[in-house]
Amino acid sequence: MSISEIMAGLNSFVWGPVMLVFLVGTGVFLTLRLGFLQVFHLPRALRLTCSRSAPEKGTGDISPFQAMTTALSATIGTGNIAGVATAVSLGGPGALFWMWICAFFGMASKYAEAVLAVRYRHVLPDGTMQGGPMRYIADGLGIRWLGWTFALMGSVAAFGIGSMVQSNSVAVALRESWGVPALLTGCVLALMTGVIIIGGIRRIGKVTERLVPVMGLAYMLGALIILGLHLERIPEAVELIFTHAFTPISATGGFAGAAVASAIRFGVARGVFSNEAGLGSAAIAHAAARTHSPVRQGLIGMTAVFFDTIVICTMTGLVILTTGAWTSGATSSALTYLAFEQGLPGAGGLIVTFGITVFAYSTTIGWAYYGEECIEYLMGIRARTPYRYLFCLVTALGAIQKVEFVWDFSDTMNGAMAIPNLIGLLGLSGVVSKMTREALNEPERWGV
Repeated sequence: MSISEIMAGLNSFVWGPVMLVFLVGTGVFLTLRLGFLQVFHLPRALRLTCSRSAPEKGTGDISPFQAMTTALSATIGTGNIAGVATAVSLGGPGALFWMWICAFFGMASKYAEAVLAVRYRHVLPDGTMQGGPMRYIADGLGIRWLGWTFALMGSVAAFGIGSMVQSNSVAVALRESWGVPALLTGCVLALMTGVIIIGGIRRIGKVTERLVPVMGLAYMLGALIILGLHLERIPEAVELIFTHAFTPISATGGFAGAAVASAIRFGVARGVFSNEAGLGSAAIAHAAARTHSPVRQGLIGMTAVFFDTIVICTMTGLVILTTGAWTSGATSSALTYLAFEQGLPGAGGLIVTFGITVFAYSTTIGWAYYGEECIEYLMGIRARTPYRYLFCLVTALGAIQKVEFVWDFSDTMNGAMAIPNLIGLLGLSGVVSKMTREALNEPERWGV
């Protein structure tokens, strides 16, 4: 049995029915306990995220906005381009519906992660902040071995979701667009990553606060133009999404057909891959925010899921469906490239190639920080520099790996990270609920 077959089998187990229920169920539980906070307080959260004028109080390494863009840089990535396409090609149009469900309840999970990250963060000997699931599981729940397990899984998962998937997706896009050798793409991306991550979280924050808004708006503009040109097909696409979220879809064209179970599995798995709600990864970035209010940072943090999945993933999915590219038999970034090229000949392919390159780069530098913080928790600050070099090496090598292996490895590691984090969120939900009530009852004191 090959490594790829082993990974595929392990991945099927990790993302089986029990895991999907655990993941979404945690979001449902937190949503109920927090009184549907992601519905009633989303306008407040968006206002806090978009406002740059509020004074920044408290300790931390980077501004609250930089923490959000660092977290968003790691979520807005190939999941929005290749991940959505993979979900549709394997699970059918109905997979988009389950991505939305995952995102809706995931906003509550992401909120709780950011709140707990700020609440339980520590100051390292060099003066920088360290926080995230490993800290709130160990210090909040008092289960140190489980916190250690998350850190171990996180340091390894960064090589998948944050490194190999990104360089692999860029390599595929550039090879098919301009014939660029995959190894060359990997080496250049690794070099560019190294230049930024050597400067630590402060340099990463400065880059992401400029890069994320520009790249997101540019990609959205291209998608909106295509959807405007295919306006009459949007109702049909929406009908496909809702219909096949609950009923199987038969084979058509190059599409092999999909059962409802496949729509759910790939919709949730790719949704988590894209917005990372429940994984606990983004909490590591929010722990570095310069703030005195965990709830304020939690509200800012949950908007990342909204922007990532509800906005950008939806646009990508609608472009794929309205152009008819989803029946072509293509998958991953090649499917999104085909859809944009069909929707906007000439410019569409360039939008995807540019988008996936920049998105992947931003995700890579964000995940490099996540992995680094996890390895620091396990082995101390001295492990930081060797980990950075190893991360860059894996980034270069990931470009020449098989697509199926890269995605299976990433999905498996994501699941391995999520399990201890979800236990932490459930165990500390009372803390999150109490802090939320106190902050919302005294909004001026807590800056919300």
